[in-house]
Amino acid sequence: MTIKDNESADLQTPSGPMRTYIFRPAAEGRYPGILLFSEIFQVTGPIRRTAAMLAGHGFLVAAPEIYHEFEPAGTVLPYDQAGAERGNALKTAKELASYDNDARAVLAYLKSHPLCTGKLGVMGICIGGHLAFRAAMNPGVLAGVCFYATDIHKRGLGKGAHDNTLDRIKEIQGEMLMIWGRQDPHVPREGRSLIYSAMADAGLNFTWHEFNGQHAFLRDEGYRYDPALARSCYDLILELFKRKLGEGDQVSARGDKSAAEARH
Repeated sequence: MTIKDNESADLQTPSGPMRTYIFRPAAEGRYPGILLFSEIFQVTGPIRRTAAMLAGHGFLVAAPEIYHEFEPAGTVLPYDQAGAERGNALKTAKELASYDNDARAVLAYLKSHPLCTGKLGVMGICIGGHLAFRAAMNPGVLAGVCFYATDIHKRGLGKGAHDNTLDRIKEIQGEMLMIWGRQDPHVPREGRSLIYSAMADAGLNFTWHEFNGQHAFLRDEGYRYDPALARSCYDLILELFKRKLGEGDQVSARGDKSAAEARH
């Protein structure tokens, strides 16, 4: 379905306003909501295209700027050494509680949005995978997708680089989809094994996929992109979100047409 991708909202958080980009189907109706967390580079072109893909499959997607306390609204860090250094520096300059406050703000926004069914999922990539994992600890999150979530295994998120994600793992109630690249140096096999064991020991409902891919294999920009692998992963994402969040209820634009006709 066609989408709208030119909307944003400045959500209020304890650490200031947070620019959040909204992607949604163009057809009137109510749709499940997805909180999409970006990489350390914030809402880049590849992140926007991922959000657009989700919206095109019938979801209301909200992608916040994760470093809104430090960067002016609209800032996108470049995919280069300087951008990586800035993003990594901010990762441990931000208070851990602020990441959690941000997630709650976006989830509350989606829950109360007039175009949302109230059924919520979360997804994230790289640091966003870690943030989505923590966001899944919020009540009402029915499904979560984490792509090569960094720093869970070494407790490295937030100021002081000593997060409590593994300690809170039992708070996750929804179904999780965990996706990793075996050639990803940021989350080595030992780290993946630690996370897998923690999730299994906690009795979480999850599926686990390890592919022959490098870090950032989902990003459709740069030499590490693997389009065939990305396509397979998008199928996994959509299967989970459709199954756990439902289809929504599209409304006809005209009273003399059915919803099915309005889609064409």
